[in-house]
Amino acid sequence: MFRISHYMHALAQAERTGLYPDTRSRKPRGPVVIWNLIRRCNLTCKHCYALSADHDYAGELDTAEVFTVMDDLKAFGVPVLILSGGEPLLRSDILDIGRRARDMRFYAGLSTNGTLIDAALADRIAEVGFDYVGISLDGIGAVHDRFRRLEGAFDRSLKAVRLLRDRGVRVGLRYTMTDMNAGDLRPLLELMRAEGIPKFYFSHLNYAGRGNIHRGRDARFAATREALDLLFDRAWDDARRGGCEEYVTGNNDADGPYLLMWAQRHLPHWAPQLQAHLRQWGGNASGLNVANIDNLGHVHPDTMWWHHDLGSVRERPFSAIWNDLSDPLMAGLKQQPRAVTGRCADCRHLAICGGNTRVRAQQLTGDPWAEDPGCYLEDAEIGLRQPSHRVEITPFKHRPRTITVRAA
Repeated sequence: MFRISHYMHALAQAERTGLYPDTRSRKPRGPVVIWNLIRRCNLTCKHCYALSADHDYAGELDTAEVFTVMDDLKAFGVPVLILSGGEPLLRSDILDIGRRARDMRFYAGLSTNGTLIDAALADRIAEVGFDYVGISLDGIGAVHDRFRRLEGAFDRSLKAVRLLRDRGVRVGLRYTMTDMNAGDLRPLLELMRAEGIPKFYFSHLNYAGRGNIHRGRDARFAATREALDLLFDRAWDDARRGGCEEYVTGNNDADGPYLLMWAQRHLPHWAPQLQAHLRQWGGNASGLNVANIDNLGHVHPDTMWWHHDLGSVRERPFSAIWNDLSDPLMAGLKQQPRAVTGRCADCRHLAICGGNTRVRAQQLTGDPWAEDPGCYLEDAEIGLRQPSHRVEITPFKHRPRTITVRAA
């Protein structure tokens, strides 16, 4: 996750005081854990990485098993639990799990589509005291409904946002951009501000689950840059005004270098300090500071790596699995810098983005260390000394995709 507002507030403070803030921080011992506690979902969204459907899945962890894993996560130093699905509210014990997470002093988040939340359930969610509840909106009205494949889903999800907001729950909007809904980003941001919603999470499409099936509809790079420009402008405007809106992105660590380029244009006198700040972040955290546990208890480097199993918490503690470097992928993800190839190897921003999202490279080329085909930065922007050649490939007939090979 890339915290745009975090960096914008640092820049705004530097502008006000003449001094860039001290950004040194101690990293937690354990990773953030995104936990898909249930695979069942009442929706069949087009970009679902879990390929969920509205039926039960056998073999899921029961409450006692979940609590045992939570004890190990806490002892291992995991600071954050994001409870997800499927639709986590379909688990009868989800609020008990959330309550225990808060009692154990995890930062506890809930990720939901919101369509099941009525006033009574909103009361119960508020009573649990989640630190954050994220609700997905992928467009306005019918656009969102088409993504979620349910008529009326937008109205139900927006109602849930309002119910939670009115009960004092910190709630945010989650949005995944493709070329089917890129035009709805600005209206969603306007909706966020009009409704007084404090957080907006912008997700780039990643090639996993149904997101892999629909990768031919991934938004073009120009649209991606336009979207980031809009997010940067809004975050900077809020930071300058001393506001509390929070803009974050996920699934494309090129956003870090792109923010540096924004600062070099608009605030060049603070660009060196921002660059050092971004290097501390270090980019892609899969297998390092972000982990995933699926509904059956299998551990993955992050939520987009469900096709790569590191081990089961039923057989070994999470802490043992996460520190085991016998798996070549995990050993490579933990290596710093990573042994990436192609454009990524020669990129001047490798220390900022960390080689970006490895699962896209693996899904498109079969090699997890190949250049990330989702990088939207130009050759000149990443410091290549000679232009690269682009070779078209067509994983789907309706749109060609391109990958880059180094010039001879």
